[in-house]
Amino acid sequence: MQDLIGIAGQIAAILVARKQTLAVAESSTGGLLSAALLAVPGASAYFKGGAVVYTREARRLLMDIPDEAMKGIRSASEPYAKLLAEQMRRRFETDWGLSETGATGPTGNRYGDAAGHSCMAVAGAATRVITLETGSSDRAGNMQAFAKTALELLLKEVSS
Repeated sequence: MQDLIGIAGQIAAILVARKQTLAVAESSTGGLLSAALLAVPGASAYFKGGAVVYTREARRLLMDIPDEAMKGIRSASEPYAKLLAEQMRRRFETDWGLSETGATGPTGNRYGDAAGHSCMAVAGAATRVITLETGSSDRAGNMQAFAKTALELLLKEVSS
């Protein structure tokens, strides 16, 4: 967790200096992204909120994304990660939205993705989406790797 907090501290410094804000939607990281960002003192200056969007019901209730809006989009995909990041940014009226969705393991998901598959997105002035494949079935290790990669992606984008 300390390595996540270190990256979050760098993000926090940039967002605070620029008076910018962030909202987070995460799935297979289970709250690690939000926990790291909130572990930085003064987080209320930049962190506006977040949600663990782990199920279809959570997507509908927390994100206000109806099933109809998911036509042609599946969970744990780049289009879904992009949708989540953009929806968080809109709903919270923030400068940045961060999302993560994937398959932590020890097995793959029902969409055919192997354990260790994660898609993450940052929505800001532009949107950037990436996919990470760890090749590992270690659930806790994947959660950590997904969170670290998502925070590094956010840091890169807010530093631009």
